[in-house]
Parts: sequence; structure tokens; C-alpha cells
Amino acid sequence: MPDVHLGKGSTIGSVIPTKGAIIPAAVGVDIGCGMNALRTALTAEDLPENLAELRQAIETAVPHGRTTGRCKRDKGAWENPPVNVDAKWAELEAGYQWLTQKYPRFLNTNNYKHLGTLGTGNHFIEICLDESDQVWIMLHSGSRGIGNAIGTYFIDLAQKEMQETLETLPSRDLAYFMEGTEYFDDYLKAVAWAQLFASLNRDAMMEKRGNGIAEHYAENGQTATNAGDGRDQLSPQLCAKRTALW
Repeated sequence: MPDVHLGKGSTIGSVIPTKGAIIPAAVGVDIGCGMNALRTALTAEDLPENLAELRQAIETAVPHGRTTGRCKRDKGAWENPPVNVDAKWAELEAGYQWLTQKYPRFLNTNNYKHLGTLGTGNHFIEICLDESDQVWIMLHSGSRGIGNAIGTYFIDLAQKEMQETLETLPSRDLAYFMEGTEYFDDYLKAVAWAQLFASLNRDAMMEKRGNGIAEHYAENGQTATNAGDGRDQLSPQLCAKRTALW
């Protein structure tokens, strides 16, 4: 399922190998955005003709949308996160501590209470059928407010770092960090954390306990492992003809 549209400095959905550098704007601000799909034990015949009640159940189970600003009452955030969100945040906490100690600005973001929430834009939860009329739950989301903040900050930082040479680039949004520099290393670490956040975010929305999406549809827990995720949009180094690429 390709997602191709206009982006900052590059096309969203493109693959850009780089040598000795990383371009934050090419990675984007919805770091780690991806898909999850879960097959239920239901078939098309099990679904009612009117899906309004099921849609309401999903909307009740998963915070979505947003309130302008970073207020604690953001309608797209949890007021009281469920237990499964607490457990997943524990996997993220050490990385968050490093991130906010090195860059305190990220304390002023929606983070913990955005875990297990959908967001806005092209993010969605869908009930769909496969070729055999099996019912699937599919969703698309990413690293939410904290991922956006990380992406935006490092895009701006790369431009400031390259202030004297920006005119040599086709677009200022192609500003990059050189490998071996402090900001390069910090950016990779922050992106890896945001990708983990995004993956756990999707997992939390899919889980039967806590938010109830899969619970509303699956019978007797007979579901397949999720068919797709997106942890590795920014890959480790690859080797092409013995040249290390990012």
C-alpha cells in the first residue's frame, strides 16, 4: 500500500540512500509511521449490515483527532492511560530520559499520553475483508506528537548547522548531518526511539486488553499475528558494492 505525496525536500514514499550523511527532512516528521493488520476469526457474514455501532466502539476505545496546542486535555490523548499503555511506556522510558536530559525541549510534548492513540491526517483504523471474506482490522499511525517534535527540531537544526552552505543545496529542506558528528549520532538515537514508540503505539491499539479493538471483533482470541509493521524506515547501514549507505 504505497503512500506517495509531496513532502519537504523530497517525496513522501521515496527511498533515498545517502553516503556519510542523513537528511532529517527526508525521514520526515511522522517518524516510524507504518501499518498493522490483524486477522480476526470473523467472516463477512458475521458483520451487521450497519457498522455504525462497531465504528462507535472503535472511536470509544481509541483516542483520535486532536485539540489545538499541547494541552493536557488534548482529545487525541488518554486522560487515564490503560494498563497496556503503561507497560509499553516502560519499554520507552529509559530512551525518553536520555532524550529529555539531552534536549529538555522535548519535555513540553505529548508523549506518554499519546501512546496507543491514532492521531490525525491520513491515520486510520479500518475493518476490511480479504479474498476469502475473512475480517481484518488494519490501522495506520506513527510516533504521534513526540515524533513530530523530534523530526521538526532536527530538521531545523540541520538547516542551522548548514547555514553557510544551504545555498549549494537544491532545497534548504535537504540539509543534512554529517556522519561522525554529535548531532548525527543524537538524531539516529532519537529516530530509533521514535520508531520504537510508533511500533508500540500500533501494538497498543491492536491489543485485546486495554483499548478493546480486537476484543470487539475477535472470537475466542483466534487472531493471526499482525501482518505488517514499520519499525525500520530508517535502516541501519546497508552495503552497496562495498560502500556503506544509510
